[in-house]
Amino acid sequence: MSRRTWIAAAAAAAIAAVGLTWLLWPEDAEPRARQYTAATACLLTPAAGLTDKDAVLAWDGMQKASLATHGKVRYLAVAGDQTPANAATYLATLAIGGCNLILAAGQAPAAAVDANAASYPAMHFVVVGAAKTQANVTKITEPDAAATTETVRTLVDKALKDAAG
Repeated sequence: MSRRTWIAAAAAAAIAAVGLTWLLWPEDAEPRARQYTAATACLLTPAAGLTDKDAVLAWDGMQKASLATHGKVRYLAVAGDQTPANAATYLATLAIGGCNLILAAGQAPAAAVDANAASYPAMHFVVVGAAKTQANVTKITEPDAAATTETVRTLVDKALKDAAG
């Protein structure tokens, strides 16, 4: 065989190998990135963020609900003075920032919800710990950590499903 014939045969074999590899390569049935719905639950925490004793329980329940519903969860920590007035600024950020449900954990965030929930009548709030009784506020005062996390998971799960349609 001539040199040209060998080169043509090698090129044809390479093209065939590439084509077969492409045809037989397994397709990923599921996307690698998690697909979220448009529903979002937000947590307002004190400056300690997710290390706060109440916030960690709420966040755990929120993450479990997110896994079940594919709704988004996020948190915002109150920076600076831990006062109801300062926390109210952060609460307003969440209220106008696309949250379908706002949870508050910690003294300043809970006090901000107590003082400002009536300003957002269409928004529903969940406070982990003591809170004033208001039409759009649910209080979670469970006796133990596991019960608190499960109650948060149940409330967030329902809110994310309702918001997603």
